[in-house]
Amino acid sequence: MTMIVNLYNGVFSFIERLAGDWLLPTLARFTFAATLLFYFWGSAMTKLGDGFLGFLSPSTGAYAQIFPKTFEAVNYDTSQLGVFHWLVVMAGMYAEFILPALILLGLFTRLAAVGMIGFVIVQSLTDIYGHGATEYGAWFDRASDGVIMDQRLFWITTLVILVLKGAGPISLDRLLANKTGIAR
Repeated sequence: MTMIVNLYNGVFSFIERLAGDWLLPTLARFTFAATLLFYFWGSAMTKLGDGFLGFLSPSTGAYAQIFPKTFEAVNYDTSQLGVFHWLVVMAGMYAEFILPALILLGLFTRLAAVGMIGFVIVQSLTDIYGHGATEYGAWFDRASDGVIMDQRLFWITTLVILVLKGAGPISLDRLLANKTGIAR
């Protein structure tokens, strides 16, 4: 039995040394980019208003996505919504563009990942309470397809890795840390 335990420890110690500090954050950024980057950018595109200055004037659909019950209560008339609603919609739209881009580039990755965790939590609460989602799954059940509970736990876990480990060696964070001497 001791021989099996020693073999086990030897093999996985070697793998751990091989992975070092680079594998987990690099894999987390790759996973985020491969699965969520275009999801969030696509969602942000639906919030842009018409024309060249659409980034200053969100679409009607943006209000329906972020404030579904409030927007319905004002009969889908954006002029009845205040500055608060506009600011939240604009912040949501910009967050969906900027935070994933920062993670992709590995720039201010820890802060961007914290922002994305907050965004995913707010998105999930909006889906449940704002849109009345009833199919959100449950943890510790035999089904793995709960869009809100199951999928978003994986999203947040990937982002927590970035918060704790940083962006990894192939990142602008590392480049800045090497140039300025500031810890990453």
